[in-house]
Amino acid sequence: MNSVRVHSNFDGGNIRVIDASDDQRVRLQIERDAESDFFQWFYFRLNATEGRTVKLIIENAGQSAYPKGWDNYQPVISFDRKTWQRAAATYRDGALHIDIPLNLSTVWVAYFAPYSMQLHEDLIARSCAAPGVVHEVLGNTADGRAMDLLRIGDPGARYKIWAIGRQHPGETMAQWWMDGFIDRLLDRCDATSLALLENAVFYVVPNMNPDGSYRGHLRTNALGTNLNREWQFPSLERSPEVFLVREKMHATGVDCCIDVHGDEALPYNFIAGTHGIASWTDEREQLLEQFKTRLQQLNPDFQTTHGYPRAPANSANYGICSSYVAEQFGCLAVTLEMPFKDTIDRTDVRYGWSPERSGNLARSFVDALYSIHTALRPSA
Repeated sequence: MNSVRVHSNFDGGNIRVIDASDDQRVRLQIERDAESDFFQWFYFRLNATEGRTVKLIIENAGQSAYPKGWDNYQPVISFDRKTWQRAAATYRDGALHIDIPLNLSTVWVAYFAPYSMQLHEDLIARSCAAPGVVHEVLGNTADGRAMDLLRIGDPGARYKIWAIGRQHPGETMAQWWMDGFIDRLLDRCDATSLALLENAVFYVVPNMNPDGSYRGHLRTNALGTNLNREWQFPSLERSPEVFLVREKMHATGVDCCIDVHGDEALPYNFIAGTHGIASWTDEREQLLEQFKTRLQQLNPDFQTTHGYPRAPANSANYGICSSYVAEQFGCLAVTLEMPFKDTIDRTDVRYGWSPERSGNLARSFVDALYSIHTALRPSA
């Protein structure tokens, strides 16, 4: 038997070691979000004898928030924390079994490619250095972290477009999407971005949940609050992140809002609309379908066949961002979902759904928004 050392006491880390004395049976459990029963996100560093295959068992996978998410799932590993590839795994008897080939003595293992708070700081820094960008701190989280907002473009522009990501901190593909979206908007050689910014200003919150991100949570903030159920009645006591962003939205107005997420179980990229809101109309239906169709034409990783069931009329939960924003501002508001696994239609055996593909999908959103932006407020 060869012992293994496992560590997760770092930005975004999450795992508990039960027994690491045998590298052929390393017993682990995922820690719950603070003040919550949610758990599924894991991220840790493993050190063992180079050249062996270490066998891990996450024993409490079956009690996680979304057990169906483990079916046909493969975690990601990296030897440099830059390139993340998939590792072989099977889910059986309520446990996730992972085989880790040690090409080097140390490897990082995660539920999806992490987007650390250090990467977030780098994103803010390079965005601030670009022309036409204003960085604003809306306030502080419960743990005292900054709620960062990037304004891209002229605040006097006709169309006010909001994009927020990572309300659920374990859905790191949402911030990889933000990374690609911002980079495309700031490309001074991109004619589509430049033309869009002639008529629209973007308000971008790259990370809605910095506390949960740092703590290694799946779904909640430091207080155990699911932010995407707080939009109707947010408070500084339970959900300061939503309170601060919603306050800014009411100050600026909203003509379009994209809320970016990840789905644990479904192997597709899709958009969930707001059909259940009281003010839903045929005109909104047409605009939503036009937007989705254009995205599908632009990027084959996006599809319109699979997704969540359409909400019945007048059934909206206004605690959810897209429903609240669509109803309050009379605008197009959507929830984008991306997979933790891979897309069934366009599989990538080595990488699965990845940071790069998340960023490329985001870049396609710029083209799609350009194609519909003049219809966002047709009566204006």
